[in-house]
Amino acid sequence: MLSTIILLLGKFNEKLKTLSFCGIIILGNLLNLIIKHMRGTAMLSIKNISKTYGEKNVLKDISCSLSEGVYGLLGANGSGKSTLLNIICKVISSDSGEVLWDNKPIVTEEFYALLGYLPQNFTYYPEFTGYEFMKYLSYLKGVPHREMNEQIRSLLRIVGLSEVKDKKISTYSGGMKQRLGIAQALINDPKILVLDEPTVGLDPQERVKFRNLISSLSTNKIVILSTHIVSDIESIAKYILLLKDGEFREVGSPQELISLVKNKVWEIPHAETEDLNIYNDYTIVNQRVSSNGTVLRIISDQKPTINAIKMEPSLEDLYLYYFRKG
Repeated sequence: MLSTIILLLGKFNEKLKTLSFCGIIILGNLLNLIIKHMRGTAMLSIKNISKTYGEKNVLKDISCSLSEGVYGLLGANGSGKSTLLNIICKVISSDSGEVLWDNKPIVTEEFYALLGYLPQNFTYYPEFTGYEFMKYLSYLKGVPHREMNEQIRSLLRIVGLSEVKDKKISTYSGGMKQRLGIAQALINDPKILVLDEPTVGLDPQERVKFRNLISSLSTNKIVILSTHIVSDIESIAKYILLLKDGEFREVGSPQELISLVKNKVWEIPHAETEDLNIYNDYTIVNQRVSSNGTVLRIISDQKPTINAIKMEPSLEDLYLYYFRKG
């Protein structure tokens, strides 16, 4: 990269002499932008990944390229999300295809130094304290000893476990164990952060804190967040990868995907559904009680009743619509 900049400066050496002071500043700023861009071009590329278990094709020729930001991997249980993440993290191998980092085949040891991973079934040593567990994993990840204690204390503070860091993990609640899993994934400031169902066991307040944390980290990381909980990614995802039956069916920003169900979301009074086979023919998002009785929020390609009111769609509407359609 430095040689490229030197070459550019050499070619423009004579012209630089004729530039004004402001022109030189502008050119310098331009070169700085070029440098920043070149530093930020490293991408995680998933190319033609397939995986079969027995006769079931779990993943079918999956491809995508990811740069810095949060990516929501959204799909129903059994859609292949965890299998894909395990392949990306080199836990299992694919039947075909490859995963590249910066357009180069992954060397496992080097890749692990860049990776933070929270698997769906997070395992731990129950007799370790939270602090001991973090220290053990810090050694494995090569954290310099002089930085280790400060980094561990900082991460445990971020996930709200400072006060119980010296208690055995076996005494932790499910939510506390999950927060410990998030903390260990952040050890050594990974460039790639892979989180499989990270908010399982967290209460609503903890989930909000988690979303804020992930959003704050996304400026210099690739974050892949797999979930079936739509609210976990709707507000923080740069792109959403909608995985169904082992394939990416839709890829886009939350706004782009939500637009797919525009003019398909309605509210109707429950009293107007007597002549409709409402529970079989329509996708019911929710129902609420109003002063005029029960109101249903449904998804339908056509206006279901004469008094149905068109509603603004959400990502949850898209999710339910898409997986209902089959």
